[in-house]
Amino acid sequence: MLGLAAGAAGAATQEENLKALRGRIEALTADLDQKEGSQREARDALRDSERAISNANRALTKLAAEARQVRAEAGRIAERRYSLQSQVSKREAAIERMLVAWGARGAPDPLRVALSGNDPADIGRALHYLGHISRAAASLLAEQRAAAAELERLANEAKSRAERLRAIEQASRADRDKLLSERRERRRLLQALAADIRKNRKEIRVLRADEARLARLVAAIGTAFGSTKGSFSALRGKLRLPVRGELTQRFGAPRGAAGMEAKGVFIRAPEGQPVRSVAGGQVVYADWMRGFGNLVIVDHGESYLTIYANNESLLKELGDPVAPGEPIATTGSSGGNEETGLYFEMRHLGRAFDPLRWVKLK
Repeated sequence: MLGLAAGAAGAATQEENLKALRGRIEALTADLDQKEGSQREARDALRDSERAISNANRALTKLAAEARQVRAEAGRIAERRYSLQSQVSKREAAIERMLVAWGARGAPDPLRVALSGNDPADIGRALHYLGHISRAAASLLAEQRAAAAELERLANEAKSRAERLRAIEQASRADRDKLLSERRERRRLLQALAADIRKNRKEIRVLRADEARLARLVAAIGTAFGSTKGSFSALRGKLRLPVRGELTQRFGAPRGAAGMEAKGVFIRAPEGQPVRSVAGGQVVYADWMRGFGNLVIVDHGESYLTIYANNESLLKELGDPVAPGEPIATTGSSGGNEETGLYFEMRHLGRAFDPLRWVKLK
């Protein structure tokens, strides 16, 4: 009883901590928005569309997993039904053989047996044999009735699984249609954004504002949630990049026409590729952010954070634990990036450092 009570108290404490974490992140985001006095420009118009794309993709992923599970259950039901039908056929053949044997012997009439003049021992053996046949037939008939009932139950269950699968497929089609519609809207907004940037030559100011915004967010996260537990520093030189692709921007290289030094690396990759966490940790930010699109930040302990930006979809939410190599997002070009792929940063105590010094490139 004490163990159960302690377990319940621990679960309640964990839920309270997670609730507090969500509240602090929401307050932090609201504070950042208020300080920035964010303007309603084309970049902000992308937010709702790209959030919707992320949510629709996450829903599709869950529906696909559920569909696989339902198909597997339907397969097991079909195998069970096939096995039962085979048993039923064998029992029907056995019952038929018993009935034939019963008919050949004839039903034992007491008066006819007494007047037959046959040896009483032979008569006893015959009666015993017929009794054995009768009991075996009754047992087989009972088993047959039970098997028929089980077959009916399995048929109803298979029908239920088929109806559930149809419902999942319909929901998937609806979500896919919604996703395509959101993508069309996103492309329209992205074209408007690109035209606006080219027309007004605001790239330098925009990049600096984006970088400052992310730096403030990371600093605030470090203050609110900074942890020292873990052994992330021991992984230096052993990590793998979060996604496979072409490294088109290195740490410290000029970023765009603005010529600002990049605080991370950009890996060009096709849209929808899995983005994997480089190590175990906890998601401390998972939302859309201007300049970085759908953004995930993972805390690995020892004040180390990894940052994954420009994602098409976020597969994890605030507070979720992640395992090394676990997919946490999918590649995209959200946030106004003209190329699809992943923008990746690593930070310690809020300061960015070169991720390539920590990873194995082969």
